[in-house]
Amino acid sequence: MFWTVEVLVVFSALLFGTLLQLRGYSDLHLSSNYKFKLLTATALVVLFCHWFEFYDVSEPKAKGKAYLRLVAILGLPALTVALIGYAFPNVGKLSSIWGLSILMLALLGWRRIYAWLTKLPYLKQRVHVLGSGERAQRLVSSLQNSELGIDVVGWTAAGENAATKEIIASRLVEVARQRIDRVIVALPDRRGSLPVQELLQLKLSGIKIEEAATWLEKIHGRIELEHLYPSWLILADGFCFSGALTFFRRVLSIVASSVLLVIVLPLIPFVILAIKLDSAGRVLYKQARVGRGGKLFFCYKFRTMCRNAEADTGPTWARDDDPRITRVGRFLRFSRLDEIPQLWNVLKGDMSFVGPRPERPEFVECLSKQIPYYSARHAVRPGITGWAQIRYKYGNTIEDAKEKLQYDLYYIKNVSVGLDLLIMFRTIKIVLLGRGAK
Repeated sequence: MFWTVEVLVVFSALLFGTLLQLRGYSDLHLSSNYKFKLLTATALVVLFCHWFEFYDVSEPKAKGKAYLRLVAILGLPALTVALIGYAFPNVGKLSSIWGLSILMLALLGWRRIYAWLTKLPYLKQRVHVLGSGERAQRLVSSLQNSELGIDVVGWTAAGENAATKEIIASRLVEVARQRIDRVIVALPDRRGSLPVQELLQLKLSGIKIEEAATWLEKIHGRIELEHLYPSWLILADGFCFSGALTFFRRVLSIVASSVLLVIVLPLIPFVILAIKLDSAGRVLYKQARVGRGGKLFFCYKFRTMCRNAEADTGPTWARDDDPRITRVGRFLRFSRLDEIPQLWNVLKGDMSFVGPRPERPEFVECLSKQIPYYSARHAVRPGITGWAQIRYKYGNTIEDAKEKLQYDLYYIKNVSVGLDLLIMFRTIKIVLLGRGAK
């Protein structure tokens, strides 16, 4: 709903600005070029809103930062539309002054109205959190600091280290007398402490009963492993891989890999020459990785380490300032050019363009023993980029692997073509800014 209104606000503002410039509707009606530019500008504004994380609801936005982001969001599409008009003079001119000025006022006004609406008591969802401990505190804090229109009006066992079944049941009786829309269960241990009958009565009275894992997933974009029950994974929505979804994702991977390969093709000879001049050894190297269903395949990359880098240590993660990485290799990793050969893996079908990072079998064996549900990441093809790659830093420890698995599980649960496109778009931003490289 929010996105729909925002798209309408953007398009209407640009249309109104263009009408003011043309002083009438007839010229606009006769020319499809104006409609094309209006739609282009609208799409650019919405895309740049994603680029600058204007739709992130996980934390409140400071007004100053919001204004700076808005200037960047409007400035980049304005420059793009101007370049389109310069390259194609016959397309016609869109009023940058009128359209973008009205757009800035419209977006600022809409954002203030939306912020005001989300704070209205009768429009907020009234929530009671059932639980105690660190997880419940984190849930309450996340709900209160988000822009989801949630009002935490009750918290059972707040500030207590533990709560007995009788205490929980008595407080739920009080909840039944209040106007509550949802009860979110965040108990650290349900055995012997979950008041099933009282929760059932609340549900029969029209109050939604939900898991803390569902809301933490929605707010933070990851599925937390702590207190994650197998029953939730089995019964939760998602984790569906229909034939149509698999087909369209495969087509998207092939198209994206082919386009990217054409773009980077002129750079490949220079990369090869730089590697040869910098250090002895092969230009390409292949390494066994674990793919979908636990099947092994060979992943190809440009070599970024010195020859026989693991002769003495065996398989190890790359570290900060790793001495095994060559000078050219450090640049290739920073720019992600070392991953160009993986496009061949995508075209072959070993990998997808978007998916969990493919890991070496030695690491998979070790991590599967120490991290629960680790094998679940092999339900889909591994990818060149992925949700964990754009949301978390490069990891070289078991704790990092655990954190990234939480994002991988979120991706696998919510996999879709739209999510793949969003990840691709954000990957471009990360590559251009040089974030997370190792």
